Amino acid sequence: MCGLKFPADEHVLIGLNEPDDAGVYQIADDIALIQTVDFFTPIVDDPYWFGQIAAANALSDVYAMGGVPKTAMNLVAFPIKDMDLSILRRILEGGLDKLAEAGVSLVGGHSVEDKELKYGLSVTGLIHPDRILSKKGFAPGDKIILTKPLGTGIINTAVKGGLASDTIIERVTKVMAKLNRDAAEEMKAFRVHACTDVTGFGLLGHLCEMVVDSGLGMLVYNNAIPVYPEAREYALMGLVPAGTYNNKAFREAFVAYDAGIDDISKDILFDAQTSGGLLIVVHPDDADRLMGVLLTRGITDAAIIGEVVTQPLEKIRVMG
Repeated sequence: MCGLKFPADEHVLIGLNEPDDAGVYQIADDIALIQTVDFFTPIVDDPYWFGQIAAANALSDVYAMGGVPKTAMNLVAFPIKDMDLSILRRILEGGLDKLAEAGVSLVGGHSVEDKELKYGLSVTGLIHPDRILSKKGFAPGDKIILTKPLGTGIINTAVKGGLASDTIIERVTKVMAKLNRDAAEEMKAFRVHACTDVTGFGLLGHLCEMVVDSGLGMLVYNNAIPVYPEAREYALMGLVPAGTYNNKAFREAFVAYDAGIDDISKDILFDAQTSGGLLIVVHPDDADRLMGVLLTRGITDAAIIGEVVTQPLEKIRVMG
């Protein structure tokens, strides 16, 4: 947003001058607020599960910053003339159940009449100012861990086209609704240098956000990345969302592919995700131990997918 001046004061630790997953505002020597907001249109047919997914997605930014979400406010746009209120009730029930699971209090909200249904949350969390995790701060040799599989954008496109199986719909829905809380809690015991979550910009899009202006580069091991097998199948059928192509057009200049990385793999790496996993950049000596803890906590899709390097400078190399 070139030319705009963003109001701020000395207590803004992370704001729009250097955007991250959430804003951070210090209110005491040992307490800072993490603030974020996110809402979107339905990506599954079941209203209850849509509420769960939207809530998990909104909470994720606080977890990615290393914080603990504490309060939330509902954001609702609802076509009251075209949809029964029972649908809205089920969406809100899903969101409430997810907030209860996360230990987050709902303290308010706002609704408007709209032609298109939308739901999400504004979330506030807490963190010690010295323990904030941003997208920057990593070092050469650090390992990169991803905690959820890729491919939700492609699979959701197949769902809209009536081509996805009930089995993959159920699996993807439950993974999108899963909180990133467990991974966020466990990473606090290790030397994590940076973190973000994978959402609309896709894996490579979010890694590009991290690597640009960092003075470092990244290697990504394509064969190590957790991917829903069905995502490749549907991508071969051409079921790739427009957002994925937009991500590629915006960031592909920062990515170099080794021979053998096919176009379908590139689509998956840039696939726009909903409520994706955490990208955790951790000291190399802690990576295997953190992986062991994540797997023990039931985060069975977690994998070491890359590392921080000095070259290529501020670019990403995808290896086969």
